[in-house]
Amino acid sequence: MPESKITIDDIARELGISKTTVSRAISGKGRVGDETRARVLAYIEEHNYKPNMMARALAKQKTYNIGVVWPDDYNAVDLPFFQRCMIGMSEVTSSYGYDIVVSLITGDDITGLKRLIDNHKVDGIILTRTLVHDRAARFLKESGIPFVAVGSSDDPEIISVDNDNFSACHELTSILIAKGLKRLALIGGSTEHIITRTRNNGFMEAFKAAGLAVDPGLVYLDIENASKVGNILKDLLKKNIDGVICMDDNLAGEVIARCRDEHIKIPDELRLASFYNSSILESAVPSVTSLNFNDRNLGAVAAKTLLDLIDNGYANSRMLSNYEVVLKESTK
Repeated sequence: MPESKITIDDIARELGISKTTVSRAISGKGRVGDETRARVLAYIEEHNYKPNMMARALAKQKTYNIGVVWPDDYNAVDLPFFQRCMIGMSEVTSSYGYDIVVSLITGDDITGLKRLIDNHKVDGIILTRTLVHDRAARFLKESGIPFVAVGSSDDPEIISVDNDNFSACHELTSILIAKGLKRLALIGGSTEHIITRTRNNGFMEAFKAAGLAVDPGLVYLDIENASKVGNILKDLLKKNIDGVICMDDNLAGEVIARCRDEHIKIPDELRLASFYNSSILESAVPSVTSLNFNDRNLGAVAAKTLLDLIDNGYANSRMLSNYEVVLKESTK
């Protein structure tokens, strides 16, 4: 009989005991005599028996699934981030015998997430975005299911894993200030996203550390529609700025397009940098100074943290310093 084909039925038949007894001996739960358990375990070791996932799930009362929650409002610049994170997550979960179930959240509608929890389809959840007013996180806390957030959180009870965006943005801004760019404008997205606030804080603290004041008239946040960038750029050119930092590549790409339309030369007439580097700007002309993060590792650490939380009941939040400042043509 091939070893890979041995089942609980086979073990029960060979040892002359019931399937229930075999299952209890394997799981360690239920009343089974020491001698019987020893016989079952010895047979398993001898024949290299490996219970299938269904049997393991039933024995340990686990689904061997984890849920990964994506916001459905991600744009082109977000997609590579989620893809790389997912690859890292998958590498870890598969090595632990887990599968991933993806759930989308539309705005404040967390119906799909509730369905995963209420129907006991997953053993834990990874949130891929943190919000200032985070309905999904509140629901997960109330449900009691293990979960980990990718991104920082103001709630100390939430286990989070994040890249050190504050230090990265602080470092890039400080480098540009040291290059003599003291009137830098900042363009960013929704302040409902904690990442926006973190990036903004890094920018502000860099100016403070340099003994400089930020002109509030040069900071544009909640710019979720890239079409607004054209008007912002026209406004900025009247304010004698040294350069523009965008919080993501989607905005940076729009600045490049608008500069091209207005015949503004980068970097001769305007310096440009981005607080995030994705495939969006790989072929940009000129090449854009930006921050590189290891999103694959971020996903892997988030998954490992969640599995530790599921298995052990506790885990620690992590802040990862895996970033690099990449200086390119746009800030020369």
